[in-house]
Amino acid sequence: MANVVLEFKASAGDSEPQSRPVLIVGQQANLQQVSWSQIKGKLQPVVSKEIWQAALSALNPNPTDSCPLYLNHAAVAALPSRVSRHNSPSSAHFLSRLVRSCLPGGNNRCIVMVCERSDVFASSCAIARAFPIFSRRSTSSRRAEKKHVTVEFVIIGQDSNPLDVAELECLSNAADGVRLAARIVDTPCNEMNTDHFLDEIKAVGTELGISPVIIRGEELKQKGFGGIYGVGKAAEHPPALAVLSHTPDGATQTIAWVGKGIVYDTGGLSIKGKTTMPGMKRDCGGAAAILGAFRATIKQGFKDNLHAVFCLAENSVGPTATRPDDIHTLYSGKTVEINNTDAEGRLVLADGVVYASKDLSADIILDMATLTGAQGISTGKYHAAVMTNSEQWEVACVRAGRSSGDLAHPLVYCPELHFSEFTSAMADMKNSVADRENAQSSCAGLFIGSHLGFDWPGVWVHVDIASPVHAGERATGFGVALLMALFGQASDDSMLNQVSPLGAATNMSEDQMERDCKRRRLV
Repeated sequence: MANVVLEFKASAGDSEPQSRPVLIVGQQANLQQVSWSQIKGKLQPVVSKEIWQAALSALNPNPTDSCPLYLNHAAVAALPSRVSRHNSPSSAHFLSRLVRSCLPGGNNRCIVMVCERSDVFASSCAIARAFPIFSRRSTSSRRAEKKHVTVEFVIIGQDSNPLDVAELECLSNAADGVRLAARIVDTPCNEMNTDHFLDEIKAVGTELGISPVIIRGEELKQKGFGGIYGVGKAAEHPPALAVLSHTPDGATQTIAWVGKGIVYDTGGLSIKGKTTMPGMKRDCGGAAAILGAFRATIKQGFKDNLHAVFCLAENSVGPTATRPDDIHTLYSGKTVEINNTDAEGRLVLADGVVYASKDLSADIILDMATLTGAQGISTGKYHAAVMTNSEQWEVACVRAGRSSGDLAHPLVYCPELHFSEFTSAMADMKNSVADRENAQSSCAGLFIGSHLGFDWPGVWVHVDIASPVHAGERATGFGVALLMALFGQASDDSMLNQVSPLGAATNMSEDQMERDCKRRRLV
């Protein structure tokens, strides 16, 4: 998978399965709407119309199913016929699994994706997740030849016109963003420390013509970033705050995405155990998603000011490590008594969101992080946990999750009941809760929001992606598609406009939303 070049084309062209193995995938009802003339060029002469129709009849998705068409060179796979209201109509998670398990082998392969136009964006990102880039297997390093996978969409429904060049470019950029984020998260800390992560940020900046602002090491301490500095000061590679800024003429609002970039989390002096520390290379998943999404979003054209803020540190152990009982002053000016050095992500993000407010004058601030293990308990392995001071944006996040395939579900937002968990006799607050059984993921988010202030007049959105950031041992690139869809109304791209929940769609009545869900096969 590491050497795969992924291409999206309006037409993949005709080729026999022996020369170019093919997987045709979609919901069974959609597959049955495909005419033989649309696909025969990818199947003949070894697969006849009768074999194709027999295979479709044999499919019995529960929730998915597949059927070989010709040896190990051609197959058809069916997605779930119906999904619940908290899932994506695209069945994105099932699609990634089917591509991984059913796509025939070979150096030049084809995927024919059959779906409605509204599912194209989510489906393309789901397919991208099936092709991770990072690998250090010795065989992959010796294999110089690139493998090619071409993806063609057959559109079913009212608007069945082929995808145009601009739409294909959007899909390509989104897929590249997903794979970039996944590669960073998959890379171990000996190859992805804060120096390396800054190199990734600089590379994206160079590609987009943007020079990053970087505040690093002792300069963080001098400028008052007590959260980022306190977390990362014991590491060999110093912590950093890095910012990529897109400021086009005619912008009407300023948006900041703030990412947690803990390149490795030992837990600090509140050290993790031997079973919980492996996998902590993934604690930079929020920053990685924001980098991938920023690259793709700006390449597609973005009308408003957009800042990507990266809070980078390695939570390490050493003579200068932060101790429990230490008190740090964060960029907000508020003091924090450290009672758990393993609750470090909220400290770096608190500095990041306040920087976005004070220095970047952001109207909308979204922070994304692999923040709490409790997120998986709260919303599960597939749904990010979302908390925000705006009910409208809460609804928008859920809808963007369904349209993008990066699912999201709300957490309780109730600071008047929960923030007392951080009460300290010595400082303005502690950094970890008194009662770990009291809405732990919500409380972690509230810690970040408290540094902006619960009366802050702007929109603040917190997205915890601790569990969805990986599936098994592989990163998913989760968050890229969600961000692109959520802010799609500010894009110059028509496809992102379509999948965005903001604008007219946000003001839909409950009856309209219910009718829309029924039309999209949500139960």
